[in-house]
Amino acid sequence: MTDEELEELLTHCPTLFHMAERGSWDSIRERGLLSTSALLDLYSVAGARRSAIESMRRPNSIVLDGNGLPNAVIRDQIPMTDERLRRCLPAHITPSEWYELLNCKVFFWLTRDRLHRLTGGRTYRDRLHDVIEVDTQALVEGYRNRIWLCPMNSGNTFPIPHPRDESTFSKIADYPYQQWRQKRSPGERVVELAVDHSVPNIFQYVTRVVVMRGTAVEQELYSAK
Repeated sequence: MTDEELEELLTHCPTLFHMAERGSWDSIRERGLLSTSALLDLYSVAGARRSAIESMRRPNSIVLDGNGLPNAVIRDQIPMTDERLRRCLPAHITPSEWYELLNCKVFFWLTRDRLHRLTGGRTYRDRLHDVIEVDTQALVEGYRNRIWLCPMNSGNTFPIPHPRDESTFSKIADYPYQQWRQKRSPGERVVELAVDHSVPNIFQYVTRVVVMRGTAVEQELYSAK
């Protein structure tokens, strides 16, 4: 991706979206936006329990507690299964390795449409969520060396288990933007933006936080305006 292409991306996708568990905003504001692996570090989860959360599919959300911290929820991975991952991963990558790859990153959608596909999907549409909106350009400037771009929903294998491997994620400079520009509309040329491990100072990039059910905003929790 050239600097000109990055500028085009920022113009088309000025806001990033992260869907979090309802009630998590206060903790995120104080401690930052943490990946699953970072949360496990914070709560000192180790051994077999850590492996079950970090290296295996989570059919249900998991609550972490302890270390004098408020409870934190790690979301389920319902949109993936081991069997469907085996169908779309190359032989040298196991489902466990794919879970580990995803769990060490913080993920953002680049369009509201992609956010709504998640919040309005069958699994989540009846639940409340804290949705964090972030200034794309500011986050890219602050975390460029730790950012990865992805042209697909890397955590979903339904309805079609699209092929994926370690090259599915690219650094900004290496992302094949021109290839996707020829195939997709502006908002779909990059589907996910991921940051390694955590964004401890996420608050300085946040423009708005709302509570959503499905595609409807039910409450505004914070606005930078």
